Amino acid sequence: MTFQPLDSDFYGFSTTLEPHEQEALTTVRSFLADHVADRVTDLWETAEFPHDLIRPLMATGVGTWAWEETRPRENSAVFRGFLALELSRVDASISTFLGVTEGLAMGSIGVCGSAAQRAEWLPRLASGEIVGAFGLTEPLSGSDSARGLTTTATRDGDHWVLNGQKRWIGNATFSDITIIWAKDTADNQVKGFIVPTDTPGYVATKIERKTSLRIVQNADITLTNVRIPESLKLENANSFADTAQVLRLTRAGVAWSSVGVAIGAYEAALEYARERIQFGKPIAAHQMIQDLLAKCLANITASIALCVRVSEMHDADAQRDEHSALAKSFCTSRMRETVAWSREILGGNGIVLDYRVARFFADAEALYSYEGTREMNTLIVGRAITGKAAFV
Repeated sequence: MTFQPLDSDFYGFSTTLEPHEQEALTTVRSFLADHVADRVTDLWETAEFPHDLIRPLMATGVGTWAWEETRPRENSAVFRGFLALELSRVDASISTFLGVTEGLAMGSIGVCGSAAQRAEWLPRLASGEIVGAFGLTEPLSGSDSARGLTTTATRDGDHWVLNGQKRWIGNATFSDITIIWAKDTADNQVKGFIVPTDTPGYVATKIERKTSLRIVQNADITLTNVRIPESLKLENANSFADTAQVLRLTRAGVAWSSVGVAIGAYEAALEYARERIQFGKPIAAHQMIQDLLAKCLANITASIALCVRVSEMHDADAQRDEHSALAKSFCTSRMRETVAWSREILGGNGIVLDYRVARFFADAEALYSYEGTREMNTLIVGRAITGKAAFV
């Protein structure tokens, strides 16, 4: 199957990918079109996760590309960004599922794990044999996670005992392992732990009544004297600076995903505009509609350009926190504009799930907030610009 750039990739950034990367994108795009696209609206409405798709989705290779223990061939961060884009333009929840298990869980082990931990856990996560989650946010600690974590880890011989609560943890109602970040009671430093979810004292409860990313199974987690062996402490996760290394990678991934959400809404609006007849012609032939479509495409194009560059910087080992923070802040803001303009094109039909835009419109709100709010990310950029930290 020949690779075709998306029409919404207006400047053809994806044409610079290696042939094997384009082939992989084509495989994923075909799988999503054949097995996911027709199901997600119903799943979104009922807030159900398609567990039967986990193994087939992972079999396309989406989880294998980042780490040497699992990747079939050399690849670029730009390519991995386009993977996130392809997933999100079909459904942000499916992309978030992968972002949690492959980006955050595998990322934590890949960045902070020992060689033995990487060899044991990364292939199992990449294949879909097991599912991962990432437990950082707490009921009273989100933006201030660097200082405000209350979950504790206490060394007891050759084990650690974890106590505390986590909130908004994606995949956590069905994950096999969750990466738990907790403060060591001995030195007050943040440490990371691989916690099997069948460990006594670990309880995950689904968060109900969401209006965004309804397919994602977010949970509240309670940890009560959860006892795990030293072998499950991430060997190289010994301060929040180590946690930040993981977030630097995944913030750029959220930027890419937000472009995919914008594209999904834009493509649905364009399709509708070509078919909807008003005043004797398709509304796509009206000046005001073309203006909105052009503004959507400009947002998408600018965001892809920024994402490509920040991913190139990752490959060159030149990406810093402020680079991924700017990408996340800018792209999610432009996404928010784009899904609103796309909904506007549909008029009243824009709030009906059957036309797809409403789902992207609602899901955009979650991407706008998670992995660091716009304000927190701009403060990271502001610190780099001025040399002064403005955090509380």
